[in-house]
Amino acid sequence: MRPLERRRHAWRRGQALVEFTMILPIIMTMALSIAEFGVAFGTNMTLIQATREGARTGAILVDGSDALECPGLTGAGSVDPQIIAAVQRTIESPGSGITLANVNWIHIFKADANGNPVANSTNEWLVGGVVGAQSCGVDLHFHLNGTALWPASGRSNTLPVDSIGVSISYKYKLFTPLSALTGLFGASQITMIDSTVMALEP
Repeated sequence: MRPLERRRHAWRRGQALVEFTMILPIIMTMALSIAEFGVAFGTNMTLIQATREGARTGAILVDGSDALECPGLTGAGSVDPQIIAAVQRTIESPGSGITLANVNWIHIFKADANGNPVANSTNEWLVGGVVGAQSCGVDLHFHLNGTALWPASGRSNTLPVDSIGVSISYKYKLFTPLSALTGLFGASQITMIDSTVMALEP
């Protein structure tokens, strides 16, 4: 190979190396972003399913006069724990990817015609249940924060029918190396909130 050809060959190899070095971070960022989005999307879908299960349970139980899936569990005091059990069962299901400690709160509330919480009607549940507390076969990892502002005994499924809402707030923490980059801008986690509202069943 002539000296001129050798120089051209070396120059082309050097150019390819520089181009590869420049494009690699872009490819890696895209790949990590796709992976992060996929996991975040799956987590959000689990939250949607959890609020649906909770709202469905509350809509069927109404004031606790009848048992749902747990024979003998009747009475107003059993309603909200069964709602929380339905939510917890979903977020603890295999493959959900949700960490209980990152759940900010679960709200059970009376909803208005637009699906928004009625003032002073939100029962807030936080992580950290009473040891040994169970509902419908689920060890509850949540406890009622304070007193119930909308007790089950005050829920009505006769006209005008009440609507029950269940919402969850969750801290999704980025798991890829992108978290180090986004952390510089104070965005190493995302707060996800989902809510489902259903009319109480007659």
